[in-house]
Amino acid sequence: MKVIADLHIHGPYSRATSKDITLQNLERHARTKGLSLLGTGDFTHPEWIKQIRQGLKEDGSGVLKTPSGFSFILSTEISSIYSQGGKVRRVHNIILAPDIETVEQINSWLLTKGRLDYDGRPTFGFSCPELVESLMGISDKILVIPAHVWTPWFSVFGSNSGFNSIEECYQDQTRHIYAIETGLSSDPAMNWRLSQLDRFAIVSFSDAHSMWPWRIGREATIFDLHKLDYNHLFRALKTREGLVETLEFFPEEGKYHYDGHRDCGVSMEPREAIRQRNICPVCRKPLTIGVLHRVEELADRPVGHRPEGAKPFRSVIPLSEIIAFMLKSQPSSRSVWEDYNKLINAFGSELGVLLDAEEAQLKNLAGKGIAGMILRVRTGQVKMKPGFDGVYGEIADKDPEKIVSPQKSLSDFGRK
Repeated sequence: MKVIADLHIHGPYSRATSKDITLQNLERHARTKGLSLLGTGDFTHPEWIKQIRQGLKEDGSGVLKTPSGFSFILSTEISSIYSQGGKVRRVHNIILAPDIETVEQINSWLLTKGRLDYDGRPTFGFSCPELVESLMGISDKILVIPAHVWTPWFSVFGSNSGFNSIEECYQDQTRHIYAIETGLSSDPAMNWRLSQLDRFAIVSFSDAHSMWPWRIGREATIFDLHKLDYNHLFRALKTREGLVETLEFFPEEGKYHYDGHRDCGVSMEPREAIRQRNICPVCRKPLTIGVLHRVEELADRPVGHRPEGAKPFRSVIPLSEIIAFMLKSQPSSRSVWEDYNKLINAFGSELGVLLDAEEAQLKNLAGKGIAGMILRVRTGQVKMKPGFDGVYGEIADKDPEKIVSPQKSLSDFGRK
């Protein structure tokens, strides 16, 4: 059974999220996107878990269903801020749980550590090893996945608060970590450059703070499961058996790909940042060191290395962003959504358009310009203006001959 999953999203009670998020809206937009499985997000929040209980039905499989049959897995994200090795560490972890009874036990334990009602993604002062050990004491069916592992501020490898290895972060509890999430600013090829990551499944999810199709499912993981239940999903994430591929942002489009300083509008690739001693040339404050730079610091393999058994991936750009770029408009504009809905109605889902629609059909429905850009995205023939310091990257121009990718533009980084 093919399953396209986005297991890292947020509900309406997390900071900086849409208050229009409901289970019904999530289902509707997930179906539009072409997803078949969503994480609930934020099961730690008392109001959101109440809505989950009311709106989803358990059947013993670990997959909860809406009245119309759409599938959810219980998920949340927890932030840990603590001191280790003389440094303040800030790490986010995705938590997947097999049933509501287990969620209740998780929430009861968390309530001994602090409040849950102030934010859908709560923050605690315990370390990552303590988190994992305590969760394993509740159930060994709980999955802990380090979230967006490279982002500068809140991740395992973050340049401002992270570690240099998974083992340094999780210590003896590393044995319970089976998968890592790439985040928007890195892709599997960048992660393949670290031999220490070969033992982990690489997954991608959206970390969406709204249910709109240009956010939800913007990254996803595709599984081939004998049965859609929690046990088969758990096995796929633990062993990689049944994990088919991931759908990724072009990493340049992520908010932290390059080094930079947003307040001064300064963005630069790692080599230039090093020449500047990682200092902003405008205000002389430290630059935010991006994901590409951090990968280069820790990599022990050359660009282009692919480990044995590595799962494939495809890079995508949300359809509304492609159409908006070609129309020189905004993704939320009426003209964009007219073209968007026309393609969705023809091909069934956004991922159906982006991944599978045939060239002749695309040109007939969308015109040569939009169709051509969709096809160029499929083959990586897109020039991107890289994101930096919290600013999303974006499509730079329409020239199919111009390509920017970490594999090509930085093949000689640090090796001269």
